[in-house]
Amino acid sequence: MELATTTLSKSRDAYYWRLLATAVSFTLFGVGGLCLRLLIFPVLSCLPGSASNHRQRARRTVSQLFWLFIRFMARTGVLTYDVQGAERLGRPGQIIIANHPSLIDVVFLIGLVRDANCVVKQSLFQNPFTRGPVRSTDYISNDGSMDMLDAAAAALHSGQTLIIFPEGTRTQPGQPPAFHRGGAAIALRGAKLVTPVVIRVNPSTLTKAEPWYRIPQRRFHFSLKVGADIDPQAFAVLGPAPVASRKLNDYLHQYFIKELAIDERSAPGN
Repeated sequence: MELATTTLSKSRDAYYWRLLATAVSFTLFGVGGLCLRLLIFPVLSCLPGSASNHRQRARRTVSQLFWLFIRFMARTGVLTYDVQGAERLGRPGQIIIANHPSLIDVVFLIGLVRDANCVVKQSLFQNPFTRGPVRSTDYISNDGSMDMLDAAAAALHSGQTLIIFPEGTRTQPGQPPAFHRGGAAIALRGAKLVTPVVIRVNPSTLTKAEPWYRIPQRRFHFSLKVGADIDPQAFAVLGPAPVASRKLNDYLHQYFIKELAIDERSAPGN
């Protein structure tokens, strides 16, 4: 299954229009986070059900709102997108491993997977605009501790889908992704399958080196390609946990470097 935007009119590619639409988009994102924490989640918490039911409602709410945010950015001409293989996301015990070129990668992936868990940076739990969603959804803090690894593995064992960005932060523009071993270690501890997702943003924008208002001269295109599943047990038998983790991490690292290089060569103008 492929998801993609349709071609928009030339007038929507105007720089100042896109700058305004980008500002409105991120304002809505921040206000939406506050509304979730102060209004929506308190109401949802009053509904009957177990802790698991409350968590699922929160995750589905965040997912739907994130996808609405992406559609708003597309409709206002900020971006275009295409997604290949979305139907293979969201399976029980699946760990989704993605590269991290832009600020909205996690928004796209959570928007596509209705009931996903996610490893997110620790600072989001203190940010007034994001702490409501990340706490109500029971997302996992990337604090680098063994507790984080245990919590992520337990989530996979319970049948949840887990999204993780092994780089830990956004990729430096022009540099290949650098993966930490945490994603591979989690996969070997608890995943039924590992699914790589290659993300490209062209032209580059919303990187770690750029503020949100430094927009490109044209609309950026967000491309998300779901790769073939990887069996973590094929690596688990290669040696002790540290060795297996290193081999899986190296495999994933090379996979992403190769895929991104292929995409770079096939990009328009090359």
